[in-house]
Amino acid sequence: MHTLHRTAAVLLLACIAHVAEAQGNPSTSTFDKIKATGTVVLGVREASAPMAYALGANQNFVGYHVELCEHVLKEIAPGAKLTYTALTAQNTMSLVQNGTVDIGCGPTTNNLTRQQQVAFALTSYVSQVRMATKVDSGITSLDQLAGRTAAASTGTTAVQLLRAYAKNRNIEIATVLGKDHFDSFLMLESGRADAFVLDDNLLAGLIANGRNPQGYRIVGEALASEPIALLFRKDDPAFKKAVDDALRRFMQSGDAARHYAKWFMSPIPPKNANLNLAMSDTLQQLFREPNDKPLEAYAR
Repeated sequence: MHTLHRTAAVLLLACIAHVAEAQGNPSTSTFDKIKATGTVVLGVREASAPMAYALGANQNFVGYHVELCEHVLKEIAPGAKLTYTALTAQNTMSLVQNGTVDIGCGPTTNNLTRQQQVAFALTSYVSQVRMATKVDSGITSLDQLAGRTAAASTGTTAVQLLRAYAKNRNIEIATVLGKDHFDSFLMLESGRADAFVLDDNLLAGLIANGRNPQGYRIVGEALASEPIALLFRKDDPAFKKAVDDALRRFMQSGDAARHYAKWFMSPIPPKNANLNLAMSDTLQQLFREPNDKPLEAYAR
């Protein structure tokens, strides 16, 4: 091989190695990886409407958190190509931690345990555990569940919260457990339960995509609040600062409130249903004074 050709080959291999290292080496900063590859990998969910979900056969990802992610990245990494990877609740932490995914855009709760593995941005949504009831049931508060039946999904925090509430109030609330959210909602639809207790945004999505969206509403006081945020690798302060600064500008300009209205107070795909989920006082305050406090700071 001629010296010139040998030199070109060595340079090509070095370039390939550099890009490969940037793609899979957690020691490389996120901005260095983006610069080397020309892309940003967004971790999304396929079925967590209205936060992050897929539309159609082409897996076009949309949602409150997906668009929020896209807005931030177009500001802090202009020109980079945005690519999408579907995540599950089980693999989100590991794929963000090892650098496979640059930023997680699914609805993920910020808590102290997870902070040992990843870093979280400023809180961009606060999920409240509330209940869905039929409009004609007359039930508007948790106290009215005394002597009635409430549905909850197996393995959710709603089960423990509901039982603790009943104990503290010294009332009896029969609890029936669905194997998943769809099963629990079916219990409410069929009359086997008088209410269904779950995170308000998930309840809203189930109602909007159900057979009779106008027949159900989310009511009652919140049993708990959970801060939801974008997430990324730990020990990358430059990337966190850039994301947080972009979010802070978005929130304090009023754009975040308009973004919320688009996804929670207006018709959304695929059925053009309106979730009619008004912004909580807690989230309004967070948009005025953003912070990245974990779940434990919200505990009562």
